[in-house]
Amino acid sequence: MTAADLVVMPTHVRFRGRRFPRTIGRGGLTPAATKAEGDMATPRGVHHIVDMLYRADRMAQPAPWARPIGPHDLWSDDPAHPDYNHLVRAPYTHSCESLRRADPMYDLILVTDWNYPAAVPGRGSAIFLHQWRGPGRPTAGCVAFRRDHLRWIAARLEPFNRLVIA
Repeated sequence: MTAADLVVMPTHVRFRGRRFPRTIGRGGLTPAATKAEGDMATPRGVHHIVDMLYRADRMAQPAPWARPIGPHDLWSDDPAHPDYNHLVRAPYTHSCESLRRADPMYDLILVTDWNYPAAVPGRGSAIFLHQWRGPGRPTAGCVAFRRDHLRWIAARLEPFNRLVIA
């Protein structure tokens, strides 16, 4: 492992010589082989950060490679649809998550390559790094941080940095 890896530890994430408190999925950590849609678990393994999305109406561009979230941007979580675990746009009549939320949780999203881009139906979707609801408040399977910590991390990430969840 290198200093450029985001390493998920039992109580924090290590990155570039610093430690950041984090939350994970309500279902805890799960082996990649048993990860399933809706299990609320964070998949173990070595993943990569493949995209960075942000709300341009709420913050400045956090890194040169970050892309703004548009008003119609959604993320498909419908295992029966060919767009499963991909960015889609409204109108979209299948199950999905809005990336443009009223709360600040998705103001900055680091997209992982968990089950992406060649998604296997039912293996889990939308495993992101994003802002937390608060310390100790679990996610639906993502890794979440305090807003200022997430912004610090995002400013120092490069595409395909590794996320190591042991």
